[in-house]
Amino acid sequence: MSPHRANVTRPATARPPDRAATEAALQSAALALLERNGVLAGLNLREVAAEAGVNRGLVYHYFGSRRALLRAALRSDLRQRIGDFEPAFGLPAPTRLATTFRTFLRHRRAVVLAALLALDGDPLARMIPDREGTRVRIARDKAEGHLPADLDGDATHIAIASLIYGYLVFCERFAAELDVEVADLDQRVADVVERLVAGLAPARA
Repeated sequence: MSPHRANVTRPATARPPDRAATEAALQSAALALLERNGVLAGLNLREVAAEAGVNRGLVYHYFGSRRALLRAALRSDLRQRIGDFEPAFGLPAPTRLATTFRTFLRHRRAVVLAALLALDGDPLARMIPDREGTRVRIARDKAEGHLPADLDGDATHIAIASLIYGYLVFCERFAAELDVEVADLDQRVADVVERLVAGLAPARA
């Protein structure tokens, strides 16, 4: 064997990226950028790729579009957080509604991402992810006397959801204009929400 041939080093074969790990990294990067830059700043896929430390082409290869990436990030985020909401499902209204609001305060990012998808015109975005479950719980509340029998259940849920989305999307701006800390305003607003939803209970004779 020629000594020259013995010293030849073959180029390493590039290993294909781990798809699951890359997708997770891109979703995390998208969420981090939204949290850092704000929901209305939009999402630049070049920045997402840089944040995740991958080639920008992989964003399109794995997700196809900015909207698809946001959807995937939202699903992943909700899967991690849904367990925090479940303990309140068995509580009677309005305790459940007040507890749910306080829980959402710990999950601001998921709400902002859902709002961004809706504002972006995504037809698959769901602002009421558990519509039927919510209807069942409100019907139970009416039957057990925790809510008035003639209360419009869907409208009640939408009113509370609107409060949640509106506050969580703009809470930092509200706090800045009031010159207070977000955490302090969170607590104050949650206290007011608790008093508001308490008013939904039927009057006791």
